[in-house]
Amino acid sequence: MAIAVANCCFSVLSSTVKFGYSVSCHRHLATSTSHASLNALSPKATNNKKRAPKKSSSTSPRKFNAGKDSVSQKKLPGRSEDEKSSLYADVTSGRGDIGRLHSTGFKSFGTQRKDKEFQLDSREQKVEPGILQDATFLNAVVKVYCTHTAPDYSLPWQKQRQFASTGSAFMIGDGKLLTNAHCVEHDTQVKVKRRGDDTKYVAKVLARGVDCDIALLSVESEEFWKGAKPLCLGHLPRLQDAVTVVGYPLGGDTISVTKGVVSRIEVTSYAHGSSDLLGIQIDAAINPGNSGGPAFNEQGECIGVAFQVYRSEEAENIGYVIPTTVVSHFLNDYERNGKYTGFPCLGVLLQKLENPALRACLQVQSNEGVLVRRVEPTSDANNVLKQGDVIVSFDDVHVGSEGTVPFRSNERIAFRYLISQKFAGDVAELGIIRAGKFMKIQVVLNPRVHLVPYHIDGGQPSYLIIAGLVFTPLSEPLIEEECEDSIGLKLLAKARYSLARFKGEQIVILSQVLANEVNIGYEDMGNQQVGFLCLPCYLPLPIYWHVLKFTNFRF
Repeated sequence: MAIAVANCCFSVLSSTVKFGYSVSCHRHLATSTSHASLNALSPKATNNKKRAPKKSSSTSPRKFNAGKDSVSQKKLPGRSEDEKSSLYADVTSGRGDIGRLHSTGFKSFGTQRKDKEFQLDSREQKVEPGILQDATFLNAVVKVYCTHTAPDYSLPWQKQRQFASTGSAFMIGDGKLLTNAHCVEHDTQVKVKRRGDDTKYVAKVLARGVDCDIALLSVESEEFWKGAKPLCLGHLPRLQDAVTVVGYPLGGDTISVTKGVVSRIEVTSYAHGSSDLLGIQIDAAINPGNSGGPAFNEQGECIGVAFQVYRSEEAENIGYVIPTTVVSHFLNDYERNGKYTGFPCLGVLLQKLENPALRACLQVQSNEGVLVRRVEPTSDANNVLKQGDVIVSFDDVHVGSEGTVPFRSNERIAFRYLISQKFAGDVAELGIIRAGKFMKIQVVLNPRVHLVPYHIDGGQPSYLIIAGLVFTPLSEPLIEEECEDSIGLKLLAKARYSLARFKGEQIVILSQVLANEVNIGYEDMGNQQVGFLCLPCYLPLPIYWHVLKFTNFRF
C-alpha cells in the first residue's frame, strides 16, 4: 500500500519509482577537490581523505552531491524494493513505520535588513545570445577553497585527517556570498577568489542550511568587493526554458559555462540533508566543482544554485538546481531569526486514498485526501491529529487522493511542497474528515526532531568514557563509519524506524571497550545499546561502580 511521509518526518511507499536504487545508480554532489588529477576527469566525487576505508558487505546504493571531488561518497542504507519509491507529505524525509529515504553524502545575498521579507528581483538584465562571456554577471561567480576536518565518529575524541576541496559561490549583496552547505561542511578554513584575480580572501560561514544544502558566507575585505555587482534572483522557470550553469568544475582553473534546458520541476530528494524540497532538473552538465554556482536564465537572472547530479547506467544528463523559492526561504529564515532554523514538517505518516473501498470505510465521499497512519510524538500535530484522520485540505488547498496539490497552471506537485513554504512556528489550517465528519484544525509547524540525526550539531560528537567503556549517541555518520553489518540488525532497525518520544531523546550505544584491568575479557564488546544505568548484565562489578560515580550523566 502506498504510504506517504511527512517532510521531516517519515518515509513512504509509492507506486512509481522515483530513482532506480541499484548499486550502479548514484547521485553526486558537485564540488571539486584541489587534488584532482587529469586522468580522473569524471564528474564523480572522489574521496581524498587519507584514511583507509572500512570494508562493508552492504550493496546499498550511494547518493552524492555534485560538488567536491574530495567529498567522501557516503552510502545509503539498504531499502526494500517497496521502499524505493516514496511520496512524502512534508519537506524533509525521515523515519517511519516503513523506512525512509536516507542519504548522508556531501551536497545548494546577503540581504539588507528590512521589515518586509526578501522578494525576488523582477528586474531583467538583458543578455544577447553569443556574448555570454562578456556578461558582467559572470564576475559575481567566485571560486571557493575549503579545508575540511571531519570528526572521527568511531573515535569521537579525535578528528580525521584534513583534506581540501574546491567549489563555487556567487555574490548576493551586502557583503555576502551564497554556496552549498556541503562545500563548507566541517570547515577549518574557507577562502574565495574572484574571476580574473590571483588573490584569495578569507571567508566566514554565517549560516548553514543542512536540509536545503545552502550556506551563507561573508567576506570582510573591502578590496574583495571593489567593483562587485551582486546577482539578481529570478523567478521559478518553466519547462524547456534555457538555463546556463556557471562555476569552477574539474578540468581547469578558470570559470566554466554549460548550457541546457529545464527538464522537470518537482519535489526531489536532497542528498546532503536527506530532505525533500522543490528542485529543478536540468540537462546542462554539472560536474564536481560546480556546487554552489548559479544557474541563469536568458535574462541573466539567477534561477537557482547547482548542487547535485544523478548518475546511472540507464540515465544521463540529469542535474539538479536549488530553485530561488528555496533560496529565498533560507534567506528569510536567517533574516527573521538571526540564524537558520530549518524547514518545518507536519509530523505525520500518510497513506494515499486511491482505493474506493478504503475511502468508503473512512466515509470519504469524494476522491480526495490522504490517510493519517501515524503521528510523531514530538510534533504539535500529536495534540490535534489522530490515527485514522483524513487530511483533505491544507490552508484551503485541496489535497488529492495521491497526496498531490495543484501547482501553477496545469501541474500538480507533492503535498509536502505546501509545508515547505511555511516557516518554523507558523500555523497551518488543516481540513480533516474524522469518523465521517468534516472539521478544521490548526497545527503549529516545526522542524522535525530526529532520534538518530543525520548531522551532528556543532560538528563534534559527544562521548563519555568510564572504566574503558566508550559511550556515544548513535548517528547516521557513525552507522556509516562502522558499516551497517557491525551495527547489528536490531539496532539498525531501531535507528531506521523508531521515532523520538520526546525532544532530546537519543539512542546511546556502548561503541567499544578500551582495554583496562577492570574490563579484562570484555574488550571485544561494541555497538550495543544501553539505557540510563542499564548496562549489559554480564559486565564485571567494578565497571558498575565506576558508572555509579557519574550520576549526573543521563543517557
